[in-house]
Amino acid sequence: MRNADIHIRDPFVLPITNENLYYLYGTNGPQSWSDSASGFDYYTGSDLQNWNGPFPTFRPPEGFWADRNFWAPEVHAFRGRYYLFASFKAEGVCRGTQILAANEPTGPFLPISEGAITPHHWECLDGTLFVDNNKQPWIVFCHEWVQVGDGEICALQLSDDLSSAIGEPQLLFRASEAPWAQELDSKGRKGYVTDGPWLHRLATGELLMLWSSFSDGGYTVGIARSESGDILGSWQQIAEPLYSGDGGHCMVFHDFDGQLWLTFHSPNQSPNERPKFVTSKETEHSLKIT
Repeated sequence: MRNADIHIRDPFVLPITNENLYYLYGTNGPQSWSDSASGFDYYTGSDLQNWNGPFPTFRPPEGFWADRNFWAPEVHAFRGRYYLFASFKAEGVCRGTQILAANEPTGPFLPISEGAITPHHWECLDGTLFVDNNKQPWIVFCHEWVQVGDGEICALQLSDDLSSAIGEPQLLFRASEAPWAQELDSKGRKGYVTDGPWLHRLATGELLMLWSSFSDGGYTVGIARSESGDILGSWQQIAEPLYSGDGGHCMVFHDFDGQLWLTFHSPNQSPNERPKFVTSKETEHSLKIT
C-alpha cells in the first residue's frame, strides 16, 4: 500500500540499516477518538512511498490498565533493546505515557513498569526519549492543555533501564510563548495546545525541539531552541513555524543515503489524516523544509 492508503496520525519512522528497511508506526486513525483501542501496528518499506502491513506490534495484555486513546507510538533503539513510548487512557484515569520494551522492532512490546511513567495525577501525552550528552535518558512530554489551560512541555529524568522516573518533572516552556500559537476553542473549552515534542541536535551542537500547536494555518509545527544546548534550556521560540499547512506531530530522521526527512500527519481532520514525508536540511541555527 502507499501513503495515501494508510490512515494513521502521529507517524514515526525507525530506519533499520542492516535490513535496509523503514519501520512506520502511528496512531490507528479509525480508533483515535473511539472509546476502545486494539493496540499498535507497524508497516515496513524501503522507499517511504510503498509499504507492507499492517502487522501487530502491541496488543494489551490481560489486565492492562488502559482501554482507549492509544496514541503516538514511538520506537527507540536504546542500549540493545527497542522501547515503545506511547500514550494511553482509561475512564477515570489520567492519560499518560507508558514505556514498553521488546528485543526486536517488530515487538511484541510489553510494559516495563506499572502504569504511566508520567505523573499519575497529570493529564499527559506524547512522551519521547531524549538522551543527553552525559548519556542520561529523559522523557520529554506534554502536560495537556485540557488540564492546565496553557499546554506545557516538560522533561523528566529516567532510570538507566527506562523503568522508572527520577525526581520531579521540569517545565521547559508553555505553548503561549510561541508567537505563532493561537488559542484553541474546542467544545467550549479554550486553551493553548502542546503536542508531539521531538528533539534534534544540529551538527553545530545546538539543540532544537520541534513541537505542534495551532496557528492561522491550522495544525502547525514550530521550533524552539535551547540557549544552553541542554534539555533544561532555557528554551526560546523561533518566531516563524516550520510548517503551517494543517499538518503536525512530527519527527525527523535520516534515510539510508543521509538525507534528512520530516514526517507528520496531514491534514489534521478525521478521517483524512495520512503520513506525509518532506525533505529538510539543517541551517545555521535551525531546520528548513526543502
